[in-house]
Amino acid sequence: MTQDAPCHQGGPRVNGIAEPASASVSDVPRSLLRICDELRRKVTAFLDEQTDSKVLQGVQSQVRVSMGVIEEAMRRYGPEELALSYNGGKDCIVLLVLILACFPLWPSLSTCSDSNETTSSEPRPLQGVYIVSRHPFPEVEDFVASSAIEYHIDLARYALPMRPALEAYLGEKKSVKAIFVGTRRTDPHGKFLTHFDPTDKDWPQFIRVHPVIDWHYAEIWAFIRHLDIPFCSLYNQGFTSLGGITDTHPNPALALDASGVNFRPAYELMGDDEERLGRDS
Repeated sequence: MTQDAPCHQGGPRVNGIAEPASASVSDVPRSLLRICDELRRKVTAFLDEQTDSKVLQGVQSQVRVSMGVIEEAMRRYGPEELALSYNGGKDCIVLLVLILACFPLWPSLSTCSDSNETTSSEPRPLQGVYIVSRHPFPEVEDFVASSAIEYHIDLARYALPMRPALEAYLGEKKSVKAIFVGTRRTDPHGKFLTHFDPTDKDWPQFIRVHPVIDWHYAEIWAFIRHLDIPFCSLYNQGFTSLGGITDTHPNPALALDASGVNFRPAYELMGDDEERLGRDS
């Protein structure tokens, strides 16, 4: 990762949650099989933790539900039929980690030898589509690029509005039938979504899969920080919801003073209803 996109990775813990520390994604990508195995172990260890933190207990419950949704999607679809809508945001990062943690359980990723014994093999990369903002932040672009390399995402990039971008993507990836989306209940148009929803009739046709739909803002950050997951540097500068340069600002609820210059990091915000105060749209 470049210096424009530093990330958090492991500092001292307060109430079971890691405090921020400067780190970066590995310069030499590990194999996807190793990443999946490591994330599986990390998530499993987290689920086995005994904690007095009500927030972390809630996150554990959310993880179990989300992984159940992901595993159901993997039962319904093969690797060539599933993709991830990825923009480097906090919700997408949580979703990506959980998907990769489920990869070792995906039957389609295992190969069988002549003796009918399952053998390990390098899984095919997760397919992804990145729909770029009209005026993207360099930090977001850098983080998307570096994390796509780190996590071996087969990422297609489209600098188009959402509908034509999806039309173009599905035109090129004709086998894709379902796309994981990091939408949450408090996002615009998220109120009535379920875990599996078809697109509207006038949109490109696929199933939207929403594993983190019922996560709360504080739970997203508790998961990221407790498991030391790298994230985009803008979140350390008071941004809580990332769009483009022209419509996204540091969240005023995190302002340290009246100057509008200094802000607390995104993970210090607690309320779902304040998450998008820094967005104009």
